[in-house]
Amino acid sequence: MKSFRRIDIRPAGPDDIMMIASVIVETWRSTFRGLISDAFLDAMSIEEQALRHARRMRVVDVFHLVAVDMSTNRVIGFANYGKARSMPPRFDRELYALYILKEFQGAGIGSALVRSVAAHCRELGGASLFAWVLSSNPNRAFYERLGAVAVGQGQVSLGGENHDQTAYRWDNLAKLAGEGRFSA
Repeated sequence: MKSFRRIDIRPAGPDDIMMIASVIVETWRSTFRGLISDAFLDAMSIEEQALRHARRMRVVDVFHLVAVDMSTNRVIGFANYGKARSMPPRFDRELYALYILKEFQGAGIGSALVRSVAAHCRELGGASLFAWVLSSNPNRAFYERLGAVAVGQGQVSLGGENHDQTAYRWDNLAKLAGEGRFSA
């Protein structure tokens, strides 16, 4: 496992929007190059992502957590989650997005974010959590290592092309959270 300086996980605020947007664009380009069309990836805009997530931050029951490298005060990853949007009602919470900059992957930051999400979802009365993951995502095993089980298949259109996706589910949020409380 990689080792980095102190990382803080906390709720995101409006001042974090541009850094969140930068993480999205940089992570998509580094992770999905060769899997999703170059035209789509090259057209991704930090400004458009910032507008998208600024709107999301204003939606009730939608949350953002950021992982911040305290030595630089730089957002290096984030999680976006809330009420389930597209699965059957038995899945009450959804992890909409989880991205960690490539140079910080493998250091436990993604796991810490998911555990914080699970703890917060528990405190909100959530019983389960799921996430849609591109089936071609080379980091899919991350979810499985955290105990998620593949429970469905779907498709998403990106840049006019359809891509397969897999739904992963966690049924035991207490176990996923490590019995911890949300403290960000």
